[in-house]
Amino acid sequence: MAVKLRLTRMGATKRPTYRIVATDSRRPRDGAYLELVGTYSPLGECEVKINEEIALKWLNEGAIPTDTVRNLLSKAGIMKKFADSKKKGN
Repeated sequence: MAVKLRLTRMGATKRPTYRIVATDSRRPRDGAYLELVGTYSPLGECEVKINEEIALKWLNEGAIPTDTVRNLLSKAGIMKKFADSKKKGN
């Protein structure tokens, strides 16, 4: 099973909000997911809330983030912590 960290669209028409989820890559975009990692609201003040522990857990288990999720994780500093933890492990 190939796990991905990706966005699931929520919200009303032309007022999107997104959930950042860990899901099987073969599932539909808005289908069932394994675990909720955080939320992202691009309108207004561009609000991002990410549970760092859950995100790092899935990254360590081999989940692959999509480009957009990778950018959001980088801005939150999670990708740097993940890279540092990989360096310590080697």
